[in-house]
Amino acid sequence: MNSKSIITFFLLFTLINGVYAQRKMEFLNRGVVAVKTSETSAFISWRLLGNENLDIDFNIYRQYDNGPHQKLNTMPLGRGTNFTDQEVDFSKNVTYYVTSADGAVEKEAFVIKKGEAVQQYLELKLKTPANYTPGDISVADLDGDGAYEIIIHQTGRGADNSQNGLTSEPILQAYKLDGTFLWEINLGKNIREGAHYTQFMVYDLDSDGRAELVCKTADGTKDGRGSYIGDPQMDWRDTVRSSRTFGRILQGPEYLTVFDGLTGGEIHTVTYEPGRGDDMRAWGGLATGGSTDINGNRADRFLAGVAYLDGENPSVVMTRGYYARSVLVAWDFKDKKLVKRWVFDSEGSKNPFSGQGNHGLAVADVDGDGKDEIIFGSMCVDDDGTGLYSTGLGHGDALHVTDLDLNNPGLEVFGIHERKKIGAALFDAKTGKILFKGGIDEDIGRGAAANIDPDAKGAYMWWSGSRQVYNAAGKAVGPAPRAANFLIWWDGDLSRELLNSNYIEKYKQGRIFTADGASSINGTKNTPNLSADILGDWREELILRANDNQSLRIYTTTIPTDHRLYTLMHDSQYRLSIAWQNVGYNQPPHTGFYLGTGMDKQTPPDMSVIKSNRLMKKTR
Repeated sequence: MNSKSIITFFLLFTLINGVYAQRKMEFLNRGVVAVKTSETSAFISWRLLGNENLDIDFNIYRQYDNGPHQKLNTMPLGRGTNFTDQEVDFSKNVTYYVTSADGAVEKEAFVIKKGEAVQQYLELKLKTPANYTPGDISVADLDGDGAYEIIIHQTGRGADNSQNGLTSEPILQAYKLDGTFLWEINLGKNIREGAHYTQFMVYDLDSDGRAELVCKTADGTKDGRGSYIGDPQMDWRDTVRSSRTFGRILQGPEYLTVFDGLTGGEIHTVTYEPGRGDDMRAWGGLATGGSTDINGNRADRFLAGVAYLDGENPSVVMTRGYYARSVLVAWDFKDKKLVKRWVFDSEGSKNPFSGQGNHGLAVADVDGDGKDEIIFGSMCVDDDGTGLYSTGLGHGDALHVTDLDLNNPGLEVFGIHERKKIGAALFDAKTGKILFKGGIDEDIGRGAAANIDPDAKGAYMWWSGSRQVYNAAGKAVGPAPRAANFLIWWDGDLSRELLNSNYIEKYKQGRIFTADGASSINGTKNTPNLSADILGDWREELILRANDNQSLRIYTTTIPTDHRLYTLMHDSQYRLSIAWQNVGYNQPPHTGFYLGTGMDKQTPPDMSVIKSNRLMKKTR
């Protein structure tokens, strides 16, 4: 066979078998975490990495002070990636080491210090400014060591876009998990504080093994090194109290900036796209068939996400508008510079993609081609920046994307909607075909969908005001939970638990955990600062602010489980869900596969791991 024939054969093989480039995912260490559960016991859990064999065995060791290592397991640990140590002497420092039983050398460990209290959380002290509250959080590896750092939005006095009033200056801070303070970025007076303005993405955008931070900036933004972006003397706010637009920022330059994740220093800044244009017409006036937008309530609605638009490398997607006109702009970060990839624009009142946006978005490969799409509320934008479909269901506040209907191939989308005939709907993520309609003629404010019943396979759907939960076939199958808010994998089974405010409930059973002394954020939304699988096994951590706002509490489960899964952070859809969880009205993350009661054996994620500028190929 000549070289031309070989190439032709390879291309045909790739086309037929769906072989795509592997996604470049972050390197993670073992993520060992240990929690003192009583005066004589501890619970330890650790990660199974996406580039490991699902059936790998582990050993666990305990060390007192600087003494010898004592192996705790008599047989290799081959079921769940957790262990309960029942006989511990906490009068000494206790260190736990977890190693793979194949003899690989691993240095990750976790220390429970002498005299520590029995508590189910790790505490991270903060430098919270006066009159500020710890808000939304993202996590990423900022220094390349395989452990996550915490990036937190410290929120001051905020205001919704529809409200008058001056706001505080939004502040972003970064910490290591041991509490080490890394940097502070002050976005300045020309960025308004509020849920719809400050969308920040933290991700390794150039695949060098360290994450960057990217967000909208303006004149007076001060980076982590103390340098300013634009002109720090300019004040573009409307400071006239009698003005109809008092407190708004409707003029002045707008920027998009990439910051170094380790130092917080500016790397590259470009003009934010799209610009405001004519606020009264371009975002909600005559051009889109809506009312005028003199106060920027439509123009100043921002969302953001990270997506693998080419199937291999991450891009950042920044947006503007969703009530009427919606514009999405995709950027690549190459050679330390932002390079525009594409622009999607729904301009025009008769455009079927106008008015379909939510207070959030989701990112997933909906058509199975290895590349991500943007589920922008009730519509979907393809990986190349063209409209894939619009359902016409209109605006809503909640969005869930995963495998919700096990009888329908691929992924599904569940959302709730306002001022429409259909208040809740399930539709096919690939085609937009509506599979279920609920909440008829209702304005629905909140809704959720997940496998929450450990005795039943598949997802349930419910929403505010619904008395029943519905399965994917649209059949009412049980009472609805009291709240339709957040979700979390917490206990020992595969079904998901209900997270609301500072407590966790089990469907049909009631409350199973309360985070005393800690509080949720985002007002009546009652959402966590973050919920994500950032430590230990595949169950999710719950991050809440302490009641005094001077620390974060990272709660981790202490419930044993024999179920074994790869760390959720090596599932690409879930990892990208954590990146966008701080956007708009926070939504729980979901996996790109069905994770729940009766699930199939998990298949290894198709990925390559980035570490220290080296591409470490996945082993099968």
